[in-house]
Amino acid sequence: MIRLPQPDRMAQDMDFAMAPIRRTRKCEHRRPLVYKLRADYKARRECVMLLGLSLFYVGAVLILNGLWMLGRIGEREIAVINLFTGGLTLLVSLKLALGEGADAESIKAAALSLLFSLTYLWFAFNRLSAADGRGLGWFSLFVAITAVPVAIDTLSSASTLWGWWSGLSWAAWALLWLLFFVMLVLNKPVVRFTAAMAIAQGVFTGWLPGYLLLTGAIG
Repeated sequence: MIRLPQPDRMAQDMDFAMAPIRRTRKCEHRRPLVYKLRADYKARRECVMLLGLSLFYVGAVLILNGLWMLGRIGEREIAVINLFTGGLTLLVSLKLALGEGADAESIKAAALSLLFSLTYLWFAFNRLSAADGRGLGWFSLFVAITAVPVAIDTLSSASTLWGWWSGLSWAAWALLWLLFFVMLVLNKPVVRFTAAMAIAQGVFTGWLPGYLLLTGAIG
Protein backbone atom coordinates (compact mmCIF):
# COMPACT_ATOMS: atom_id res chain seq x y z
CA MET A 1 0.00 0.00 0.00
CA ILE A 2 1.37 3.38 -0.99
CA ARG A 3 1.30 5.92 1.80
CA LEU A 4 0.56 9.44 0.64
CA PRO A 5 2.16 12.41 2.45
CA GLN A 6 -0.07 14.24 4.87
CA PRO A 7 -1.33 17.67 3.70
CA ASP A 8 0.47 19.48 6.55
CA ARG A 9 3.70 17.78 5.69
CA MET A 10 3.30 18.67 2.01
CA ALA A 11 2.70 22.32 2.92
CA GLN A 12 5.83 22.40 5.05
CA ASP A 13 7.88 20.87 2.26
CA MET A 14 6.51 23.36 -0.26
CA ASP A 15 7.21 26.24 2.13
CA PHE A 16 10.78 25.02 2.59
CA ALA A 17 11.24 24.66 -1.17
CA MET A 18 9.84 28.14 -1.90
CA ALA A 19 11.86 29.94 0.80
CA PRO A 20 14.95 30.61 -1.40
CA ILE A 21 12.70 31.97 -4.16
CA ARG A 22 10.97 34.32 -1.73
CA ARG A 23 14.31 35.51 -0.36
CA THR A 24 15.50 36.14 -3.91
CA ARG A 25 12.38 38.15 -4.70
CA LYS A 26 12.83 40.21 -1.54
CA CYS A 27 16.42 40.96 -2.53
CA GLU A 28 15.28 41.94 -6.01
CA HIS A 29 12.79 44.38 -4.48
CA ARG A 30 15.51 45.82 -2.27
CA ARG A 31 18.10 46.17 -5.03
CA PRO A 32 16.69 49.40 -6.54
CA LEU A 33 16.78 51.02 -3.09
CA VAL A 34 20.36 49.84 -2.52
CA TYR A 35 21.42 51.15 -5.92
CA LYS A 36 19.71 54.48 -5.22
CA LEU A 37 21.44 54.82 -1.86
CA ARG A 38 24.79 54.03 -3.45
CA ALA A 39 24.16 56.56 -6.23
CA ASP A 40 23.11 59.23 -3.71
CA TYR A 41 26.21 58.60 -1.60
CA LYS A 42 28.44 58.75 -4.67
CA ALA A 43 26.81 62.02 -5.80
CA ARG A 44 27.19 63.58 -2.35
CA ARG A 45 30.80 62.45 -2.11
CA GLU A 46 31.52 63.93 -5.54
CA CYS A 47 30.01 67.27 -4.48
CA VAL A 48 32.11 67.28 -1.31
CA MET A 49 35.29 66.62 -3.29
CA LEU A 50 34.45 69.31 -5.84
CA LEU A 51 33.84 71.76 -3.00
CA GLY A 52 37.17 70.80 -1.45
CA LEU A 53 38.94 71.22 -4.79
CA SER A 54 37.42 74.67 -5.31
CA LEU A 55 38.08 75.91 -1.78
CA PHE A 56 41.67 74.66 -1.84
CA TYR A 57 42.57 76.85 -4.81
CA VAL A 58 40.36 79.72 -3.68
CA GLY A 59 42.55 79.74 -0.57
CA ALA A 60 45.64 79.86 -2.76
CA VAL A 61 44.37 82.72 -4.91
CA LEU A 62 43.28 84.83 -1.93
CA ILE A 63 46.63 84.37 -0.18
CA LEU A 64 48.60 85.22 -3.31
CA ASN A 65 46.38 88.19 -4.16
CA GLY A 66 47.00 89.47 -0.64
CA LEU A 67 50.75 89.15 -1.20
CA TRP A 68 50.38 90.93 -4.54
CA MET A 69 48.66 93.86 -2.80
CA LEU A 70 51.67 94.04 -0.48
CA GLY A 71 54.00 94.26 -3.49
CA ARG A 72 55.45 90.76 -3.12
CA ILE A 73 54.32 89.43 -6.53
CA GLY A 74 54.53 90.99 -10.00
CA GLU A 75 51.59 92.26 -12.08
CA ARG A 76 51.69 89.64 -14.83
CA GLU A 77 52.69 86.73 -12.62
CA ILE A 78 49.70 87.10 -10.30
CA ALA A 79 47.40 86.66 -13.31
CA VAL A 80 48.37 82.97 -13.55
CA ILE A 81 46.76 81.80 -10.31
CA ASN A 82 43.69 83.97 -10.94
CA LEU A 83 43.19 82.53 -14.43
CA PHE A 84 43.65 79.01 -13.11
CA THR A 85 41.32 79.36 -10.12
CA GLY A 86 38.73 81.30 -12.08
CA GLY A 87 38.74 78.67 -14.83
CA LEU A 88 38.64 75.79 -12.35
CA THR A 89 35.71 77.16 -10.35
CA LEU A 90 33.96 78.02 -13.62
CA LEU A 91 34.16 74.36 -14.71
CA VAL A 92 32.94 73.16 -11.32
CA SER A 93 30.02 75.60 -11.47
CA LEU A 94 29.06 74.47 -14.97
CA LYS A 95 29.09 70.84 -13.82
CA LEU A 96 26.86 71.70 -10.87
CA ALA A 97 24.43 73.66 -13.04
CA LEU A 98 24.38 71.56 -16.21
CA GLY A 99 25.78 68.16 -15.24
CA GLU A 100 23.94 64.91 -14.61
CA GLY A 101 21.77 65.09 -11.51
CA ALA A 102 21.61 68.89 -11.44
CA ASP A 103 18.79 70.20 -9.26
CA ALA A 104 17.64 73.46 -7.70
CA GLU A 105 20.25 73.34 -4.94
CA SER A 106 23.17 72.60 -7.26
CA ILE A 107 22.11 75.36 -9.67
CA LYS A 108 21.91 77.81 -6.76
CA ALA A 109 25.39 76.75 -5.62
CA ALA A 110 26.69 77.22 -9.17
CA ALA A 111 25.18 80.71 -9.45
CA LEU A 112 26.82 81.82 -6.21
CA SER A 113 30.16 80.21 -7.08
CA LEU A 114 30.24 82.03 -10.41
CA LEU A 115 30.36 85.33 -8.52
CA PHE A 116 33.87 84.40 -7.40
CA SER A 117 34.91 82.75 -10.66
CA LEU A 118 34.17 85.97 -12.53
CA THR A 119 36.03 88.00 -9.89
CA TYR A 120 39.26 86.04 -10.40
CA LEU A 121 39.00 86.02 -14.20
CA TRP A 122 38.25 89.76 -14.22
CA PHE A 123 41.18 90.40 -11.91
CA ALA A 124 43.49 88.45 -14.24
CA PHE A 125 42.23 90.43 -17.24
CA ASN A 126 42.92 93.71 -15.43
CA ARG A 127 46.47 92.66 -14.61
CA LEU A 128 47.18 91.68 -18.22
CA SER A 129 45.45 94.69 -19.79
CA ALA A 130 46.45 97.37 -17.25
CA ALA A 131 42.77 98.33 -16.72
CA ASP A 132 42.07 100.65 -13.79
CA GLY A 133 39.84 98.14 -12.00
CA ARG A 134 36.79 100.34 -11.40
CA GLY A 135 34.50 97.90 -13.21
CA LEU A 136 35.76 95.08 -11.00
CA GLY A 137 35.23 97.33 -8.00
CA TRP A 138 31.56 97.86 -8.80
CA PHE A 139 31.12 94.15 -9.44
CA SER A 140 32.74 93.50 -6.05
CA LEU A 141 30.04 95.64 -4.45
CA PHE A 142 27.43 93.49 -6.18
CA VAL A 143 29.10 90.36 -4.79
CA ALA A 144 29.29 91.85 -1.30
CA ILE A 145 25.61 92.80 -1.26
CA THR A 146 24.63 89.36 -2.56
CA ALA A 147 26.76 87.59 0.05
CA VAL A 148 25.05 89.30 3.01
CA PRO A 149 21.63 87.57 2.73
CA VAL A 150 23.37 84.29 1.89
CA ALA A 151 25.37 84.58 5.12
CA ILE A 152 22.25 85.45 7.16
CA ASP A 153 20.23 82.61 5.66
CA THR A 154 23.05 80.09 6.19
CA LEU A 155 23.66 81.15 9.79
CA SER A 156 19.94 81.14 10.65
CA SER A 157 19.62 77.51 9.54
CA ALA A 158 23.02 76.30 10.79
CA SER A 159 22.88 73.26 13.06
CA THR A 160 26.39 71.85 12.60
CA LEU A 161 29.92 73.14 12.85
CA TRP A 162 30.15 73.06 9.05
CA GLY A 163 26.96 75.10 8.74
CA TRP A 164 28.30 77.76 11.11
CA TRP A 165 31.62 77.81 9.26
CA SER A 166 29.82 78.25 5.93
CA GLY A 167 27.70 81.12 7.22
CA LEU A 168 30.66 82.91 8.80
CA SER A 169 32.67 82.42 5.60
CA TRP A 170 29.95 84.11 3.55
CA ALA A 171 29.97 87.00 6.03
CA ALA A 172 33.75 87.25 5.75
CA TRP A 173 33.60 87.20 1.94
CA ALA A 174 30.99 89.95 2.00
CA LEU A 175 33.39 92.12 4.01
CA LEU A 176 36.39 91.34 1.82
CA TRP A 177 34.56 92.07 -1.44
CA LEU A 178 33.26 95.30 0.09
CA LEU A 179 36.87 96.25 0.80
CA PHE A 180 37.70 95.57 -2.86
CA PHE A 181 34.99 98.09 -3.78
CA VAL A 182 36.31 100.65 -1.29
CA MET A 183 39.85 100.18 -2.61
CA LEU A 184 39.12 100.14 -6.36
CA VAL A 185 36.22 102.61 -6.69
CA LEU A 186 36.42 104.91 -3.68
CA ASN A 187 40.25 104.87 -3.72
CA LYS A 188 40.51 104.74 0.06
CA PRO A 189 43.87 103.80 1.65
CA VAL A 190 42.82 100.32 2.77
CA VAL A 191 45.29 98.29 0.70
CA ARG A 192 47.30 96.83 3.59
CA PHE A 193 44.19 96.02 5.63
CA THR A 194 42.53 94.42 2.59
CA ALA A 195 45.69 92.42 1.89
CA ALA A 196 45.76 91.12 5.47
CA MET A 197 42.08 90.19 5.25
CA ALA A 198 42.62 88.37 1.95
CA ILE A 199 45.50 86.33 3.35
CA ALA A 200 43.64 85.43 6.56
CA GLN A 201 40.49 84.47 4.68
CA GLY A 202 42.54 82.51 2.18
CA VAL A 203 43.80 80.34 5.03
CA PHE A 204 40.62 79.94 7.10
CA THR A 205 37.84 80.04 4.49
CA GLY A 206 39.65 78.36 1.62
CA TRP A 207 42.93 76.52 2.02
CA LEU A 208 42.34 74.80 5.39
CA PRO A 209 38.72 73.64 4.90
CA GLY A 210 39.48 72.68 1.29
CA TYR A 211 42.38 70.49 2.40
CA LEU A 212 40.29 68.87 5.15
CA LEU A 213 37.52 68.09 2.67
CA LEU A 214 39.93 66.60 0.14
CA THR A 215 41.55 64.36 2.76
CA GLY A 216 38.21 63.23 4.17
CA ALA A 217 38.89 64.68 7.61
CA ILE A 218 35.54 66.51 7.40
CA GLY A 219 32.50 66.25 5.17
